[in-house]
Amino acid sequence: MEVQTSIEIVANYFLSKIDMTNKKMQKMLYYAYSWYIVGYNDSENVNKVLFIEQPEAWIHGPVFPTIYDKYKIFGWNIIPKFTEEIDIDEELKTFLDEIISVFGKYDGDQLELMTHNEFPWKNARNNLDNTLPSNNKIQLKDIYNYYSAL
Repeated sequence: MEVQTSIEIVANYFLSKIDMTNKKMQKMLYYAYSWYIVGYNDSENVNKVLFIEQPEAWIHGPVFPTIYDKYKIFGWNIIPKFTEEIDIDEELKTFLDEIISVFGKYDGDQLELMTHNEFPWKNARNNLDNTLPSNNKIQLKDIYNYYSAL
């Protein structure tokens, strides 16, 4: 598996640019992760990922547990801005800025609803009732196939 960066760097970059709750952070990370897979892989070989952690199909949509745990102390409140310099290359910065441009205008609830209507999360839930917890992984191939077809 070829990894571009760490999930912490992407989270910090997002937090340096826009205000967000933990829920919104999770969905922003998910869409960055997903669109990176589409942009840097092909249908034969999905082996390049933005960061190593794979999303899980939680009740409120895709979640990356390490970042969730880091920011859960903020509850539903806005996470404070990240003010340190983020050292990433221009290509990654351009990619993440595009994710912010497309998805940053939505709040966490809107992004949750979007993910609930998309195949990768639904498939990972495997018809589990929406009120029941799950830590099933959302599959890379499902992400690639669904988003590349859009």
